[in-house]
Amino acid sequence: MGTWDTGHFDNDAAVDFSADLDEVTVEQRTEIVRAALLRAIGTGEEDGAGGPSDSGDSGDGGDGAGGPLDGDVGAAAVAAAALVAAQCPGGPPAESVYGPEEPLPQLPEELRALALLALDRVSVAGSEVRDRWVRADGEDGAWHHGIAELRRALTAATEGRPGAVQAVPGQ
Repeated sequence: MGTWDTGHFDNDAAVDFSADLDEVTVEQRTEIVRAALLRAIGTGEEDGAGGPSDSGDSGDGGDGAGGPLDGDVGAAAVAAAALVAAQCPGGPPAESVYGPEEPLPQLPEELRALALLALDRVSVAGSEVRDRWVRADGEDGAWHHGIAELRRALTAATEGRPGAVQAVPGQ
C-alpha cells in the first residue's frame, strides 16, 4: 500500500475505495461503505456491492480467521469510517482531494457502530495499518490523532443507544 500522508484518504487503498464509490449509483454507495467496514470487522461478509476488492481479501480482514488485519482492508475501513463520522453531528469533515468526488447519501445511523468496531480492529497491535504508523510516527502521531478524532465523533453520535457498539448484523 502506497501512503503519502497521514490523512484518511492519503493512501492507495483509500483512493481505490473512493474511486469505487464514484463509479456506482448513489443508491449503491451505502453498501460499499458498509462492506468496507464489515471486511475490517471480519464478519465474513463478501463485498457483493461492487466495492473495493482489489486487495484479494476474502472478507475476513485478510487472514481467514480474524487475525492480523490486512493493510489495504484497514485503510479502506478508515476511509469508510471517516465518511460515516463526517455525517455525525459535529463530526470532522471528510475533505480530501483523494476522497470521493461524488456526493454520498445520508448514511444510516447503524453504520456508526460498525465504523467504531472497524476502527477498533484497525487500532490493535498486529493491524498492518496501525503497526506501519507506529513505526513511522510513534504511538502519538498525527495518524493516531486522526483516528481518535473519528472515534470521538462516532462515539458521541452513538451514545444513548444501549448496545449500539456491541451489535453487529450477521453475528
